[in-house]
Parts: sequence; structure tokens; C-alpha cells
Amino acid sequence: MNLNQAELELAPVNPEPNTKIDDTTFTFDYGYEHFRSSLLVHADCMEWLSLCPKDSIHAVVTDPPYGVKEYDFDQIEKRNDGNGGIWRIPPAFDGSNRSPLPRFTALNDKERQRLHRFFVEWSKLVTRACVPGAHIFVASNSFLSQLMFDAIIEGGLEYRGNVIRLVSTFRGGDRPKNFETEFPEVCSLPRGNFEPWGIFRKPLPKKMTVAECLREHKTGALRRISEDKPFLDVIQSERTPADEKAIASHPSLKPQSFMRQIVRASLPLGEGIVLDPFMGSGSTVAAAEAVGYSAIGLERYKDYFDLSLGAISKLHALKK
Repeated sequence: MNLNQAELELAPVNPEPNTKIDDTTFTFDYGYEHFRSSLLVHADCMEWLSLCPKDSIHAVVTDPPYGVKEYDFDQIEKRNDGNGGIWRIPPAFDGSNRSPLPRFTALNDKERQRLHRFFVEWSKLVTRACVPGAHIFVASNSFLSQLMFDAIIEGGLEYRGNVIRLVSTFRGGDRPKNFETEFPEVCSLPRGNFEPWGIFRKPLPKKMTVAECLREHKTGALRRISEDKPFLDVIQSERTPADEKAIASHPSLKPQSFMRQIVRASLPLGEGIVLDPFMGSGSTVAAAEAVGYSAIGLERYKDYFDLSLGAISKLHALKK
């Protein structure tokens, strides 16, 4: 257990969320379900964000489709059928089948431009929906983070740094495809051992201090681990445990031991609504409920939305 987790367990959390979510404000004509104090909406995030009331969200914690393309419906079907597409289907080693991985290096110039446009527009919509001072945590990887983060800044959010999740995730280190024997001492990319999470903030109004923002909007800063320990920008993390993968079969599932730290830090006073626009199987919502927050999760892909309905309660119940 790392220092963050040990101290986090000692830190008080709200037994009941201080913020109640009004269905009529956030569901519109979309299908939705409740989990405890949180709201799960079957919707495309760009459509939903365009309808969301201005200045109504207090934090965003999300793991988006880094390359945008990999969660297009046709690419998901190719992955499920074992045909690959943008998804690399790793061969089995020692009888062990490994999970498919997106081939971000396969993105061409047109697809990278599409990625940039997507995150510029997404950032504009998030900026509109969030209250001043709201923090936005966005997962990425070392290969695409610069492109993603530049686009998010262009869309209106201010860059506030990174949280580095220390974990071996991005495969990398592979020899040149089909030329492994000819170049046995070569790797095409460094083996990834960290995952960058960009931290952004909706700008404060001119001349407003952080203290004034905290008083008026309950945002503008991050929640400390404890009174004598600030939130840290490097977190030693585990890979997603097998018991969590068994609960939620999603290719991008992050462990609750990490997600609860990120989500807790996002609301400095422990009050407000946390949004995950790319909910997947619901790990952000589960983490929010575990630390006593209210959350809204959006998911456009029906299979993942249905998966979240059963997974969130089980992820939330895990002792971490």
C-alpha cells in the first residue's frame, strides 16, 4: 500500500453526499438509471454536454478514447470478433490470452487531426458545463498526451499539471513487426511504465482568488490527502486486479485503489457533482460513491451502459 492510500483510509469522508442530483435537470430525453446518489445516463457526451445547464458541474474525472477512433462502433465490433482493426489482438503466450490493445501508432495524419478537433470541441463544451474553478482530470498515454492536452487547452481549459500513475500499462518495447529476428536488440518504443493524467481547470473569473472561488463555487483547488499532506502528483498504482476485471470486462478499466484517490481530490470541499463523460463500466461513479460524492456517468455504447448497471455496485463495495 502506498502512502497516499494509507493516509486516505484515515481521512474522513462524507457518509452521505452533500449534493443531490435533480433528474429533471440532467436526463433530458435520454434513458437513465440511478445508483445511490449518482445518475447514469445512456447518451453521447457531446450531445449531452450541449444540453447540460451552464455552470452546473463541479469536477470531471474521465478516461476518454485516446485516439477517438478505437471506440467507434465498427472498431468495437472488430475487436469483439477478433478481427483487430485499430485494436491489436496479442498472441497467446504460455497459454495466457492477453487483452486487446489499441494501436495508437497506427493513427494517420487525418485521424490525428480528427482527434485534435474532437478534444477542442469537447473542451469547449466541458468549459461551458463546469462552474468556475472546476478541475478536470483526463487520462492519456505518453504517446498521445501532448496532442490531447494541447487540444484541451485550445478549447478553453487551463493546464494545471499532471498526475503520473506509475504502472506498467502501455505495451511498447516490441521489436519491429515481422523483423524481430533481423533486429533482436531493437525496440520500436520505450516500454511504458507510467500513465499521465492531465489536470485542467476552468479559469476563475478575473480578479477572483482561489479562496473566493472556494466560498462561492466550492471549487478552484484540490482536496488534500489529510490536513498535513497535500495531494501528490505521482501515485504508485497497481494494474487493475483480476477481481475487478471479473466484475467489469472493459478494456480500459482502472483500479479502484487509484480512481478513489483521483476522484476524492477533484472536489476540494467534498461537495458538488463529479462528471464522467466516458463512463464505460462505471469505475469513476463507483469511486465517487465510495468516497461519499455524487456523480453523473455518461455512456453512449449500450453494451457498456448495461455493464455499468451491474458493475458499479460491486466495484463500490470493494474494500481498497
